[in-house]
Amino acid sequence: MPSAQKPMRYGHAEGHTEVCFDDTGSCIVTCGSDGDVRIWENLDDDDPKSITVGEKAYSFALKNGRLITAVSNNTVQIHTFPEGAPDGILTRFTTNANHVIFNNDGTKIAAGSSDFMVKVVEVTDSSKQKTFRGHDAPVLSLSFDPRDVYLASASCDGSVRVWKIADQTCVTSWPLLQKCNDVINAKSICRLGWQPGSGKLLAIPVDKAVKLYRRETWDSQFDLSDKAITQPLNVVAWSPCGQYLAAGSVDGNVVVWNVETQECIERMKHEKRYSIHGLAWHPKHRQIAYTDNEGNLGLLENIGDGNKPNDKVASAATKDYNDLFDGDDDDYLNGEMIEPMSSPKAGANEDDGDDDDLMPTSGRLRRTIIDDDDNSLDIGLIKASSNLLEKEDNDDDDQAGGFTALPPSSTQQPFYDGPMPTPKQKPFQSGSTPTHLMHRFMAWNSVGIIRCYNDEQDNAIDIEFHDTSIHHATHLPNSLNHTMADLSTEAVLLACESTEELASKLHCIHFTSWDANKEWTVDMLKDEDIEAICLGQGWAACATSALLVRVFTVGGVQKEIFSLPGPVVSMAGHGEQLIIIYHRGTGFDGNQCLGVQLMELGKKKKQILHGDPLPLTKKSYLTWVGFSAEGTPCYVDSEGIVRMLNRGLGNTWIPVCNTREHCKGKSDHYWVVGIHENPQQLRCIPCKGARFPPTLPRPAVAILSFQLPYCQVTTEKGQMEEQYWRSVVFHNYVDYLSKNGYELDENAKSRSVKEQQELLMKLFALSCKLEREFRCVELADLMTQNVVNLAIKYASRSRRLNLAQRLSEMAVEKANELAAAQEDEEEEEDFRKHLNAGYSNSATEWSRLPVRNVQQDQEMEDTEEADAYEEAEETPEVHKQRPNPFSKGVTSTEVTTPKSVVIASSGQGRVNPFKVSSNKKDPLVPSANVLDTMTKYSKKNTLSSSRGVNKQNPPVIKPLIPKPKSKQASAASFFQARTPNSSEKTGEEKAGNESHEVKVTTQENTENKRPKTGFQMWLEENRANILADNPDLDEAEVIKEGMSRFRGLSSEERMVWTEKAKGGAVNDLSEDKKRKRPTADEDETEKNQEQKSEESNLSKKTKPSDQSTNVRLSAFAFKQS
Repeated sequence: MPSAQKPMRYGHAEGHTEVCFDDTGSCIVTCGSDGDVRIWENLDDDDPKSITVGEKAYSFALKNGRLITAVSNNTVQIHTFPEGAPDGILTRFTTNANHVIFNNDGTKIAAGSSDFMVKVVEVTDSSKQKTFRGHDAPVLSLSFDPRDVYLASASCDGSVRVWKIADQTCVTSWPLLQKCNDVINAKSICRLGWQPGSGKLLAIPVDKAVKLYRRETWDSQFDLSDKAITQPLNVVAWSPCGQYLAAGSVDGNVVVWNVETQECIERMKHEKRYSIHGLAWHPKHRQIAYTDNEGNLGLLENIGDGNKPNDKVASAATKDYNDLFDGDDDDYLNGEMIEPMSSPKAGANEDDGDDDDLMPTSGRLRRTIIDDDDNSLDIGLIKASSNLLEKEDNDDDDQAGGFTALPPSSTQQPFYDGPMPTPKQKPFQSGSTPTHLMHRFMAWNSVGIIRCYNDEQDNAIDIEFHDTSIHHATHLPNSLNHTMADLSTEAVLLACESTEELASKLHCIHFTSWDANKEWTVDMLKDEDIEAICLGQGWAACATSALLVRVFTVGGVQKEIFSLPGPVVSMAGHGEQLIIIYHRGTGFDGNQCLGVQLMELGKKKKQILHGDPLPLTKKSYLTWVGFSAEGTPCYVDSEGIVRMLNRGLGNTWIPVCNTREHCKGKSDHYWVVGIHENPQQLRCIPCKGARFPPTLPRPAVAILSFQLPYCQVTTEKGQMEEQYWRSVVFHNYVDYLSKNGYELDENAKSRSVKEQQELLMKLFALSCKLEREFRCVELADLMTQNVVNLAIKYASRSRRLNLAQRLSEMAVEKANELAAAQEDEEEEEDFRKHLNAGYSNSATEWSRLPVRNVQQDQEMEDTEEADAYEEAEETPEVHKQRPNPFSKGVTSTEVTTPKSVVIASSGQGRVNPFKVSSNKKDPLVPSANVLDTMTKYSKKNTLSSSRGVNKQNPPVIKPLIPKPKSKQASAASFFQARTPNSSEKTGEEKAGNESHEVKVTTQENTENKRPKTGFQMWLEENRANILADNPDLDEAEVIKEGMSRFRGLSSEERMVWTEKAKGGAVNDLSEDKKRKRPTADEDETEKNQEQKSEESNLSKKTKPSDQSTNVRLSAFAFKQS
C-alpha cells in the first residue's frame, strides 16, 4: 500500500512547533509558541485537550506520564500527563531553554539554553544536576545516547559536540554548522539524533545532507542526501527500529531513507512549503507526524509499505481520472482565490492563533488548496503526484524507489505573492502579566499592585497600595476567577469572562464610599464578554466583545454606552480622560492596524482623538497604554518605544524614549509601570531574558530618563535642541491643566520657561559664534520679549549690528503683538462681564458678592489702578453697600431718571468727585454697537461709582446685542467715544430731562478709559486730515485708514508717539496719587474746568521730558517689561 499524506490542520499560533507521540502511540502531542501543549486523539480531532504551560513554549518532551516543557520564564517545568497538573520546576536558566529531551528510560532530562549552557537533571531529584560548559553561543539541540553514556549537542557557534555524561567532559567536536548569534538567526535548528537501540550512529543534519558519525571512533561513515533536497535540513528523526531515518528541510520537504541501503524510500512536499520544525515516528506503526513553523500539524502514513509502483499503470489511471475534468476545472483547481493565513482552518481558529508574543508573519510564498472539510482530498495534489509518476520514466533509475526533484506542477503555481495579514493582537490590561500564569500581576500602576494567585492551595487576589494612607492592603477570594483588574485612589475594579453557567461580570469595590455598601456587581448581556476595563475619577468603564464601551459611575450607576469601530486592544483612564485602543482593520506583514479614541467624560463631554491611527514601530504590537501622572496619554510598543501625546502640535504622537537602548542583552526588556513628566521619569521594571517580571521575588523598579530622537545629539547644538524641545513637550500639560481649571504650581511653570529660554540663549550664542545670523533670528523668534532684549545686547556687544537691528525690529513686533493680545483679552473679559451683568434679574443681586467683584477687578488692574484702589480704601463705607460695579453702565442702560447717576442725597445735584459712571451708551439706540460701550473698568471707577447708585431703582433688563466678530468694529470701540457721533446725540435727545451734571459726568467718563496708546494719540491729532481727504468714511474706516498711515511712519516717529502716550499715563498716575478728596464746591469747579479743557482739545496730554530718539530706542530695547 503506497504512503499517504493527510491534509494538514491548524494546531497552534504561528511560530516554532514541536510534535511527538505518547508512549503507546494512542495520541499525538504538540506544543507551540502560544504556550499550549495540545493532545490530539487523531488528526481529525476538532476538540483537542489543551494544557497551558507558559506564555511561550520553546520545546517539550514526553515519557512515562511526565511532560517537561521549556517555557518563556527561563524554566524547565514538569507536568503530569495527560492530566496536565503542574509538578514543579526541574531547572532554571538565565535565558530561555531551546531544547529539552528525555533519556531512554525517562529518568533524566537534558536541556540546552541560549545562555550557552547544557544541563542534565534527574527527574525524581532535581537537585542532582550536571552542567556542561563549552559552547560559545546559544545551544540549538540535544540528543541522548540510548546507552546513557554520551550526550550530543549542536550550537549557534557552529560546532556539534559529544559530551561524556559521567565526567562532564567534551569527547569530540565538529565544526559543521554556520555560525550565528541567536537561534532565530540560525539557518537550521539542527535537531540531531542517535540511532535507537545500539546508538551506533549519530545523525546530524548539515546543510542539504545528513552526516552519520560512528560511535567511539567519531569518524564520518557516510552522508544521506537526495536531489529533492534543495534547502538546508532542519530536523532528523529515527524510526523506533533504527532502520529508517527521516529528515525535514526548511522549504517543506520530508525525505525518508533506508539507512542500511542508503536509498530514499519516501518523499513528501509540504503543501505550502513551510519549514519543517518537528518530526516524530509512531512507536508501532509506520507513521510520521510533522509540524511546521506556522503551527500546522500533518501526518504521513504507510511509510515504506509496498513496492515501487508501476509508473505506466499509475500514469494511465491518472490520465483517465484527468479526463473527467475540462480545462476550466483545471484552472479553478489551480486556485484563483486568496488563501487564509496558515491553514484551511485559520479563519475558524483566528482567536487561537493570536499570541501575546506575536511572531512576525512570514512572507513566504503561499499556495492555495481547495479544502471543503478536513477529510476532503485535493485533486490538484493528486494530479501533481501523477505528473511526478509520469515524469519518472524519463529520469534515471539509479535509486530504486526514489523520485527525483521536479519543478512544481501547474496546480502549485503561486497566485498571490503580496503582503500577508497579521494575526490581531489579543486584548490586554496594561500593567498585567499573561493570564495563564499561576502567579501573576493583574495590575501595577502608580496607585498600587494587584496580584493573583491561582494554584492548588488558593485562588485569591492581593491588593497592595504604594501609599498606605489611601487604603490598607487587602486580600480577596477569587471565586469568580477574575482575570482583569484596575486600581485607582477611589476603587478597585475587577472583571471575569463568562462561563457556561455565569455571565461575564464587572465587580467594583468602592473603598472611598462614605456609606456601608462599598461593592457592586453588574452582569453583562448574554454572549457579551468583558475584554478590557479601566477606572477614572468618579467613573469606571469596560469594553466588551460586542464592540461596546459601557461607562458607569464609581457608585454603580450605568451611564453612556457607545460602539467601537473594532475589537478593543486596551483602555486606560485618568481623571476625566478615557483612552481606548482598538483594531481599525487587519494589519499586514507583521504590522498591527490600531486606532485610538481619546475622550473627556467631565461635565462637557467631548472627543479629542476620533479614531486616529496609532503609530507603532514596524512589526511591533502594543504592550502598555496609560497616562502620565500629569494626565498626558502615553503608550509603549513591543520594540520598547515610548510615545507621548504632543498637545502642542495638534495632538500628534512623539517618541520620548527607547527602552531597548537601556537593555544590556537582546532578550532583556523593560516592563513599564508609570510615567512622570515633572520630574521626567519613566518608571519600569528590568526583565532579564523575558518581557514581564515574576511576582516573586518582588521586582525592583528602575527609573529611566527620556530622550527625544533628535539628530546629532552628541554635538552641543543637537543636545541643546533636544533638551529644549523635550522641555517644551514635557510642559504641555501645564497649559492643558490650566485650561481645564486645575491649580498649578506657578514656580514650576516659571522654572520651565526659564530653562527653555536659557537653552535658546545658549543656542543663540553658539549660532553667533558660528556666524549663523539667519539662524540667530530664527531662534529669537522662539524667545520671549525679555530674552530678545538680551539677545540684542549680546549681538551688539558681539559687534553684529545688522543682527541687532533685525532683532530690534522683531522686539518691536513682539511688543505690539503682546499689547494687542492683552487688549483682546481685556475686551473679551469685559464682554463676558457685560453679559453676566446684563442678564442679572434682581436688585438684590447687585450687592450679593462684593468681595468676588473686587477679585475680578484685581485680575484686570495695572499699577495706576491699584494706586487708585488704595486711595479709595480710605473710605471704608464704600465697601459696606458696594453694588455690582457694572450695575448702571453694563446692564441695559436706559436712563430713566437723573437719580441713577446723581447722588440722591445731594439737594444741589453735586457730582461725586470719585463717581465715574460707565461710558456705555444706550444699547437700545439702533445705530449704537455694543462693542462701542466696552472699556476697562478700574477699581477707582468701580469703588467710587457706588455712591451714585446706592439708592437707584432696579435697572430695566434688555437683551444685549451680540458681540460682532469684525476686528475693525472692535478697534472702533477704542476711539468712537472721543468725538460724539450720531448715536451719542440720539442718546442725549432721549435723555433730555437730565441735568447738566449728568452730561458732565458722562463727558468726563469718556476720558476716564484705559491709558491711550501712541496710535490713539496720533489718530486724535490727525483725524481731521483723514476726514478732509476722505469725507465719506465712517468711523471704522477712519480707524483703518489711520492704521495704514501710522504704519507708514518711520519706526522713530512711531516711537515718539509711543513715548508720548507712556509719558501722559505716568503723569496722570502721579496726579491721581497726589489728589486728595476735594470739597463739593471744589469738585464742581474742577469738573467744569475739565470739561472746558476737554472741549477745547481732547488730545492734550502732558509730554515726557525731551529725550533723543536714540536714547528712547535703547530704553525700549533693554527695558525689562
